[in-house]
Amino acid sequence: MSKLTDLLKNDGARIDADDDFEAINALYLERGWSDGLPIVPPTTARVEKMLTYCDRPWNEPIAKIPPRWGEATPLRLAANAVMAGCKPEYFPLFMLAIEAMCEEKFNLYGIQATTHMCAPLVIVNGPIVKELGINGGHNAFGPGTQSNATIGRAIRLALVNIGGAIPQTGDMSTFGSPAKYSYLVAENEDESPWEPLHVERGFPREASTVTVVGAECPHNVNDHESLTAEGILTTIAGTMLDAGSNDPCYEAQPVAVLGPEHAKTVAQDGLSKMDVKKFLQAHGQLPLGKFSKENIERRLRVKIADRFANAPLDALVPMVQRAEDLIVVVIGGAGKHSAYIHTFGATQAVTRALQTKDGTLAKSVQDFRQG
Repeated sequence: MSKLTDLLKNDGARIDADDDFEAINALYLERGWSDGLPIVPPTTARVEKMLTYCDRPWNEPIAKIPPRWGEATPLRLAANAVMAGCKPEYFPLFMLAIEAMCEEKFNLYGIQATTHMCAPLVIVNGPIVKELGINGGHNAFGPGTQSNATIGRAIRLALVNIGGAIPQTGDMSTFGSPAKYSYLVAENEDESPWEPLHVERGFPREASTVTVVGAECPHNVNDHESLTAEGILTTIAGTMLDAGSNDPCYEAQPVAVLGPEHAKTVAQDGLSKMDVKKFLQAHGQLPLGKFSKENIERRLRVKIADRFANAPLDALVPMVQRAEDLIVVVIGGAGKHSAYIHTFGATQAVTRALQTKDGTLAKSVQDFRQG
């Protein structure tokens, strides 16, 4: 008897069924255990193979996922990773992302249960990007890379199956979002002229990290004409202006994604990453009068009353409160494009480094290989 079979035999977590692809998928769809796409049946053998990259006790929770507050044990997470099509070596990064988004300041409960069309975005940095082949270049936010697609999908399945974010039950999003299928990318560190995100946030360059953001989908910034930093950043700042965004009313941390070509032009004009943040914060401001009368009186004059309770209609409302709150990353391939990502608002980004159970930085996912 295998270790996993012995663990499962008395806890009701095992379903006896033939390993039949069509039958298992029909069962999972009927019971709401799927994202609507076909899943890989999580047989005992497949789950146990996934857990060979786990250095924790298999049945002890690493976090509790809202809104159901289900216990995210490695065993349950492994089943969802199998369903998503993950390779076993992806498992440590998947667990790390779940831990990060369950930190209190991220407000996963709000992100899961809101009517807003947001989802956890995971940005990966460090050596693990190349080790696992995570895409931060061409089509990074799109399909075609197994690690991006399946780790991101495993996160969504765990949020549904363990956290209870079932549409119209726990997940009340008015529209939903394609980001709710899979939303994981790497930063394109090789083509960035600045320090990578995880170093900026206090981690050593050799660390492998995830940064989670409660995010909307990316909004494209098309600028093929500007030849200067000022021109490109003016276009990005114009894209930030959104009277329907939650960000102005919170200490939000939206994301400015610079494509490598735009980033190169900006850096060649001598701007640091902080210079970029300061420019965008200063220029990404919308006159109060651009908001509806009801939103001015019922939202802006209430939620940010210290500045706008009696402000005139020409007072400027910043899309991000402080320059340092703006997250700036370089992602993507060739092309004169950038992107801007608004957030849920009532959320703070969390960055965590991949560590072994004794607290040391993991040099490789092989540090988690068991047996």
